[in-house]
Amino acid sequence: MAVGQNQRNRKNDSMLTKTGKARLGPLNTAQLSKLLESSTKPKEKDKIQRALNKLGKTILPLAA
Repeated sequence: MAVGQNQRNRKNDSMLTKTGKARLGPLNTAQLSKLLESSTKPKEKDKIQRALNKLGKTILPLAA
């Protein structure tokens, strides 16, 4: 469940998972880069970096 909330008063936010973690899929490269710079947790940074790498790989074949 999202931090500081319970099931009764939890808001529906499509950018957060059930546990309150951010969804990285719909973010673009600029947003992911900004999130990577502001993140302090190594585990989060790794996850964001993987999302950036994945996003970069999907863009390259379309441009070539």
